[in-house]
Amino acid sequence: MVIQNALTVDVEDYFQVSAFAKNIDQSDWDKHPLRVEKNTQRLMDIFDEAQVKATFFVLGWVADRNRSLVKEIARRGHEVASHGYSHQLIYNQTAEVFREETIRSKSLLEDIVQQPVRGYRAASYSITGNSLWALDILAEAGFEYDSSIFPVRHDRYGIPDAEEVPHVLKTPAGHSLVEFPLSIAKLLNYKLPIAGGGYFRLYPYALSKAGLNQVNRRQQPFIFYLHPWEIDPQQPRINASLFSRFRHYNNLARCETRLQQLLNDFEFTTAVEVLTSLDLLEAG
Repeated sequence: MVIQNALTVDVEDYFQVSAFAKNIDQSDWDKHPLRVEKNTQRLMDIFDEAQVKATFFVLGWVADRNRSLVKEIARRGHEVASHGYSHQLIYNQTAEVFREETIRSKSLLEDIVQQPVRGYRAASYSITGNSLWALDILAEAGFEYDSSIFPVRHDRYGIPDAEEVPHVLKTPAGHSLVEFPLSIAKLLNYKLPIAGGGYFRLYPYALSKAGLNQVNRRQQPFIFYLHPWEIDPQQPRINASLFSRFRHYNNLARCETRLQQLLNDFEFTTAVEVLTSLDLLEAG
């Protein structure tokens, strides 16, 4: 049986990543040249060539400044989902601020595409053990699924003992919400993050492919993610720490070719289509 996996894009620009938050204040974002439209258009062209559809988790800040890009994502048949508004780590926000930003972003995207926005992904997967309260706000805001929980240990995110496959979870207040956790491979007792992004650029492609194949051999779909800036080796360089620069710039020049190979090696569709096929969501 051929397994359909979820292909996802976190639509944000190079200067908005959490790794550079200490170097670029949010109030200065408008001072930086926008490259997100060109890079997202390129990703959509790559997906068209491969005849696949994807879920685009769009940052509200980006949507506010480029409504036409969001319309184009929907026009090409992709799913538009929410990446919040300001790309701030949830556990550094109050519940009131998070609620306001979440509703603001969802309403903005729905106004642009004139259809429900069903899915959400937190900035830097920042729904952790310290911010599970955010799941209640997502459910109350009308989201049907979340893809923010990474079942690994990491310095910025992760719930190591979280369930590893798509499932219905109960929020702290008792709401039901579908969770599509970020994919991991298992090496003995170690959980290897394999879902994309910087890991996809860091690992040899053969390791990424083997890990993702492992998920499919368990008869489970994986979820893959990347960012538009990850196929843009010409992006401006930010003067940040050596570690942050390594995380961000490592193998940018190889990412597009690897992505094209990935699309050839696996079957992909949107997150909502995968969850519908698993009977976790109703068809939209």
